[in-house]
Amino acid sequence: MKVSVITATWNSGATLRDTIESVLGQSYPDIEHIIVDGGSTDGTMRLVREYEPRYNGRLRYVSEPDRGIYDAMNKGIGMASGEVVGILNSDDFYTSPDAVEKLVGELVGCHVDAVFGDIHYVDDKDLDKCVRYYSSASFKRWKMLLGFMPAHPSFYCRKQVYERYGMFSTSYKVAADFENLLRLIYVGKISIKYVPMDCVTMRTGGASTSGLASHRQILVDHVRAYRENHVRSNALLDSLRYIYKVVEIVKFKFK
Repeated sequence: MKVSVITATWNSGATLRDTIESVLGQSYPDIEHIIVDGGSTDGTMRLVREYEPRYNGRLRYVSEPDRGIYDAMNKGIGMASGEVVGILNSDDFYTSPDAVEKLVGELVGCHVDAVFGDIHYVDDKDLDKCVRYYSSASFKRWKMLLGFMPAHPSFYCRKQVYERYGMFSTSYKVAADFENLLRLIYVGKISIKYVPMDCVTMRTGGASTSGLASHRQILVDHVRAYRENHVRSNALLDSLRYIYKVVEIVKFKFK
């Protein structure tokens, strides 16, 4: 079963090498890597072309202006020839060489539509320093009413699910990933399975981890996602997840 791993890039030359190396280092034999670049002006595409021979035909890429990261992800899904689709951001990398193999093995073995696991965040100046561990172990479908979702970088889904329920809405500023998963998991009720493993290492500082203004926008996006998908939740319920997050961070710091 072919897996299409999609990486959206824009001036990602400083971090993309780690992403590419982690894809090339995967033990799963049938990975197609799709790099969708937004017209970078740094060395991003030079780096992509440098690595192209090592893929032995398993790399596809495009570089052109887009309407942001979710537009790039949609392009990648449209380009994907794999039966399973996963997304690996250009400043992230796989935590272990068997991450894709284990995720896809569970998806196929358990006959589900999608699988997900855990991720962890690191200091972008010290990639060995874990600053937060995001476990999807306690995720339940109903918890989306409180703003929870599985760790999206660990989410691997059959392409036919996107074809049936749709891809990312590019009109969302920050939380199109939440809206998409709400549509797939809560409304569409696709079959899912948690895989207990640390899948992806993420650098801090991304669009969803960059301060108070970002979190305000996330709340706005979540409330809009509930409304547009006719899901009965609200800003108060959604805000309750921050209590859980604070407890999670405190527990991690005092381990």
